[in-house]
Amino acid sequence: MNKFFKEERLCSKKSLDLLFKKGSSFLLYPYRATFLFDAQPSRFPAQVVINVAKKRYKRAHDRNLIKRRTREAYRLQKQSMLYEKLEGNNKLLLLGLQYVGKEIHSYSFLEKKLGQVLQKLLTQIHHENS
Repeated sequence: MNKFFKEERLCSKKSLDLLFKKGSSFLLYPYRATFLFDAQPSRFPAQVVINVAKKRYKRAHDRNLIKRRTREAYRLQKQSMLYEKLEGNNKLLLLGLQYVGKEIHSYSFLEKKLGQVLQKLLTQIHHENS
């Protein structure tokens, strides 16, 4: 199940507003992760949105490259690192990943860092729930 379905993307304006107003966040270079649990039912345990600032990366192809690399790293790691830990939670995790790096990094670097972000996210969730 290494697909990235449309239902896994966070597109709802209402949910996005809720996430960035009431969500908790942490910084782990080159990402800032913002997360919040929502009670709405979903086929998947998490929905994600990936942002790259237009202010920092003026050219669309640079922003798209970073988003593609981040999305691919997330797609390959979500099942083992995130979904298995969230099973049975009955809540939807809203997750925002903002790229705050100053340069465009290689895919292998982003993959490693995203894995660390997901691990830190799980520890944050565990601390908030206990």
